[in-house]
Amino acid sequence: MEHTLYEWFAASVAEFGDRPALEVGEERLTYRELHGLAERIAADLVAARRGVPARVGLLAGRDALTYAGYLAVQRLGAAVVPLSPSAPAARNAMIVRAAGLDLVLAGTTPSGPGTPSWPVPVVPLRRTAPPTARLRLPRRRVDDTDALAYVLFTSGSTGTPKGVPIRHGNVSPYLAHVIARYGLGPGCRVSQTFDLTFDLSVFDMFATWGSGATLVVPTRRDLMVPVRWVADRKLTHWFSVPSLVSFARRMRTLRPGRMPGLRWSLFCGEPLTLQQAGAWATAAPHSTLANLYGPTELTISCAEYTLPADPARWPRPANGTVPIGSVHPGLEHLVLDAGGRPAGEGELVVRGAQRFPGYLDADSDKGRFLSYDGPATNAAPYTGDGPLTDDHWYRTGDRVRREGGRLVHLGRLDQQIKLHGYRIELGEIEAALRDQPGVRDAVAVAVARPGDEIALEAVCTGTDLVAEAIRSGLEARLPAYMVPRVTSVVDELPLNANGKIDRQAVITALEGRRSAARRPVTPHG
Repeated sequence: MEHTLYEWFAASVAEFGDRPALEVGEERLTYRELHGLAERIAADLVAARRGVPARVGLLAGRDALTYAGYLAVQRLGAAVVPLSPSAPAARNAMIVRAAGLDLVLAGTTPSGPGTPSWPVPVVPLRRTAPPTARLRLPRRRVDDTDALAYVLFTSGSTGTPKGVPIRHGNVSPYLAHVIARYGLGPGCRVSQTFDLTFDLSVFDMFATWGSGATLVVPTRRDLMVPVRWVADRKLTHWFSVPSLVSFARRMRTLRPGRMPGLRWSLFCGEPLTLQQAGAWATAAPHSTLANLYGPTELTISCAEYTLPADPARWPRPANGTVPIGSVHPGLEHLVLDAGGRPAGEGELVVRGAQRFPGYLDADSDKGRFLSYDGPATNAAPYTGDGPLTDDHWYRTGDRVRREGGRLVHLGRLDQQIKLHGYRIELGEIEAALRDQPGVRDAVAVAVARPGDEIALEAVCTGTDLVAEAIRSGLEARLPAYMVPRVTSVVDELPLNANGKIDRQAVITALEGRRSAARRPVTPHG
């Protein structure tokens, strides 16, 4: 049976009301207490709207009110649209308009809610409501799994973020699978490392609250010492991007047996290397490690591979990454070559219960879906001429290969990258660069760094350019994770034989410059 997100939570309230639902710092709320706070905030929203809103933005940090606010929106049967407090006000305002929000529920105001750039009312998150907000709440919609649960905005190659709507009917079968798969239930203590603008946070919240477990939220300071935090908080389930493992390795905190209480360690958002997995496994010897994979459009994660307990039995793909394994139940997949024919290596396409219904802007659907009728035909791109149906396959844009019955992720087919779990279209950064005064052309690339990491760098051409001024312009337009670490100014960008910017030549030049800077100088004479 399918449920809405709030029904997953409400069932745990009914069964586990006095058990801990949420820990944020020193604050602890039981399921019953969190439910009461969410009901109160929901009444505040109804009072502000003078009715039930359809879509609500959530601009807040990592505190108990934020999570109660997320539940309050779900309680009303509305869709949550998370907004980042650290994003530029103009970007958040663009999302507010594109999503068609009725209200913004705000626990913080660093990006400027209430200013003329915000086109909808802003409702403050608060624990105590004014008397006018103490209204009778409408009955929950208990069977509307076709309704939207949330909308997330991902980086767009045209320079405009793309809205990805996810229905309750997409999330519910996913939760049913992962709650059983990872043994979640009362007594489990689950990390919440992801920002709410990142869809993996939905796993954190609702796989936890749908099972009667406890969601444990780290502070920013806690994430600087993740291994110590896991041990101190006695976590049983960990979920993060793999780059956090690399950070812990640099800090030399992944000592043997340091996290003895972990039962499951889950990683998603970017490739998990075998080196990262091995380092984490040493520190969490009783934990089962799983590599999850999936774009936002396929609802949180759509494939998984669990590493054997014995590292000697781990698969060793040539690219040094852990396989992404097999797709979840209720999903179908194909691997298609460049001609749209089934192959052992090519683009991964998926359809099934977790596939989203299509972008908020239907024009973005064109070319992102395929029709495929079987071996006698080639896959045909969706052009938008007819309706988008459940039979269409979503194109992930990821290149995979079948190895030993498992899928191995080989990289992207386009100019999209994953950095610390965030999906970034390099084209959006380049569009922002070209809009800076004096910039003629620009390219953004991902450059390899020591320790299995990548970094964003940019190179641009133009007249009278100052790198610091360009960076300031980008910071006013892009979220911090999309601002290149270094922006270099050159006379000309390298071109390939087809007259296009040679990205690989740019990457080679940047890496060569870094190697030269590290090379010791040999004295003469």
